[in-house]
Amino acid sequence: MRLLIALLLPWLLFFTIGRPIAGIICLILQITVIGWVPAAIWAVYALSQYNTDQKIAELRS
Repeated sequence: MRLLIALLLPWLLFFTIGRPIAGIICLILQITVIGWVPAAIWAVYALSQYNTDQKIAELRS
């Protein structure tokens, strides 16, 4: 579900993973049509990093 959010509304993904400042920056980038693609790529990358961090946290506890 988060991957779909990352592609359609990249700025919203950052708020769901607890990075509101990045979400605001992404929203500003997404406002431009040209910036939508980099914003979506950035959101997918951030989601990947978030998932990796969650897996590492699970292993440590």
